Amino acid sequence: MQLLIRQVKQLIEHEIRIELKNKQALGSLVVYSVSSIYISYLAFRQNIDPVTWNALFWIIMLFAATNAVAKSFLQESKGIQLYYYTLLNSRAVILSKIIYNILLLTTLGLLNFFCYWILFNTTIADPIQYLIGIFLGSMGLSAILTLVSGLVSRANNSASLVAILGFPLLFPLLISILKFSKNAMDGLGWYVNQPYFIVLISLNLAVILLSYLLFPYLWRE
Repeated sequence: MQLLIRQVKQLIEHEIRIELKNKQALGSLVVYSVSSIYISYLAFRQNIDPVTWNALFWIIMLFAATNAVAKSFLQESKGIQLYYYTLLNSRAVILSKIIYNILLLTTLGLLNFFCYWILFNTTIADPIQYLIGIFLGSMGLSAILTLVSGLVSRANNSASLVAILGFPLLFPLLISILKFSKNAMDGLGWYVNQPYFIVLISLNLAVILLSYLLFPYLWRE
């Protein structure tokens, strides 16, 4: 277990170094998100209701996540994957990518939230719950799309397959996170959001557990 944790930590650090070196990919992701928010602002100005505000936020997060996470395995050559297979625990590989993508999407979600809040000046009655929703949504998007990216990498490395296979799996997550975050905007009590919180935690843990258990068999192929 200690070896697994050490390998996960080393792989996360490696992913961060690669991302910082490839500033173009990271910059394009930030520009995409911020420009999408600004276009929404130009379209609605201040005339936007909370339901639309919340829906637009998660639409932007969804497509940003697809662009960011789809490359988890697709950007790696067969040689690098063989190198990983020879030296590393396959579970460390999938866990490190999921954790890294959670960190990336959570950071992006906080940036989007800040830009959205500044431009639209929308009142969020319970910002703490909304920020928890951003973290849970980022975790779910990362876990599902990372696993799908791993599956696609064993096919023909087509990034479009990530969206095709991932969207049906994301529906339960998106429905739950939309309701959770909307309740947070309205300031409803925690007892109202608790069922959605349990569903989101259960979905996220289930996907991460499936990735942990099934990825070694996929990795052998």
